[in-house]
Amino acid sequence: MKYKFIESDAELKNICDDLLKEKIIAVDLEADSMHCFKEKICLIQIASSSQAFLVDPFEIKEVSSFINLLENHDVIKVFHGSDFDIRSLDRDYQVQVNNLFDTEIACRFLGIKERGLAALLKQNFNVDVDKKFQKADWGKRPVRQEMIEYSVGDVAYLTKLHDIIHQKLLSNGRLSWAVEEFEIQAKVRYENNHIRPLFKKFKGAGKMDNRSLAVLENLLQVRLKIAEKKDRPLYKIMANASLMTMANEKPVTIDQMLRIRAISSKQADMYGDLCVEAIVNAMELEHKALPSYPKIRRPKKDVKVLKKIERLKKMREKVSGSMGIEPGFLLNNAMIASIAFENPATIEDLLAIDNLRHWQVETMGENILSCLGV
Repeated sequence: MKYKFIESDAELKNICDDLLKEKIIAVDLEADSMHCFKEKICLIQIASSSQAFLVDPFEIKEVSSFINLLENHDVIKVFHGSDFDIRSLDRDYQVQVNNLFDTEIACRFLGIKERGLAALLKQNFNVDVDKKFQKADWGKRPVRQEMIEYSVGDVAYLTKLHDIIHQKLLSNGRLSWAVEEFEIQAKVRYENNHIRPLFKKFKGAGKMDNRSLAVLENLLQVRLKIAEKKDRPLYKIMANASLMTMANEKPVTIDQMLRIRAISSKQADMYGDLCVEAIVNAMELEHKALPSYPKIRRPKKDVKVLKKIERLKKMREKVSGSMGIEPGFLLNNAMIASIAFENPATIEDLLAIDNLRHWQVETMGENILSCLGV
């Protein structure tokens, strides 16, 4: 596909005004989340059925025309695996994407197991795509030519892929289901993961005692400050496994940290003293000052509820097999538990359950009520 670099605000406005006349466009983003503390959109790819446009957000100052295009209700915006893109657009531009079509989500309704873009392009167009630049540093300038060609490839076939998948959804009577899911996906928003206490977002923290939590929190804050100062991703400062080891073992000297292999010699030279200070400070806290992990009150699962959950899971497996939709997407375990606890008696009761989709009620509503009524 031929492509054009958009190098000025006026040019972007002209292109976006022209794209508003299209019925469908493809959109993709490249970011630097693997390379910077404060991630940002580094390249925007937009494509019609015949041409791609590459927008460098570092050069463009006025993006209102692009925002207007994304928020337009008439033009279909095709993304593949849009969750990261939608959150990034919200973070950087506070934009709401309307009339979203996500080819990855759509594939779930068709029972397609290999849903990566490379696999779909190979299957549908016999096109081989090398994803080696997926984790490249897109914030560097100038952008290498082979990276430019890669970025164009991400949008070159999306509108054609939409046409194929859209037709299959129509043929299977599942288009309205997918549209409901697209509308929900379009409403996701960026979440700041750096809100204290930091341990609330740390995997495994819920099983730790209070003293270990205090150590972990101090270490997480040390890592956050270093990452922000160096403008590096958290994992490139210290791995989660290293912090978990120190929180559990609580070494109070650099030698001890090295002995248990919590950090490398290089990390010890750079951050060892800060880690020691963080651990010592946590160890000196009075018991009443120690943090505690928020407890989630879950209703007790009595025998009747457990039996309902078991019946719902068996029903899900049966429907999954007949429909060719993966069980976890059809109805996840958390939703099954909610349904069992709520014990709805009617379709209206089902529809009132938080996060239960209309398409799920349409496809399994009667089966769900039957399982609960046994």
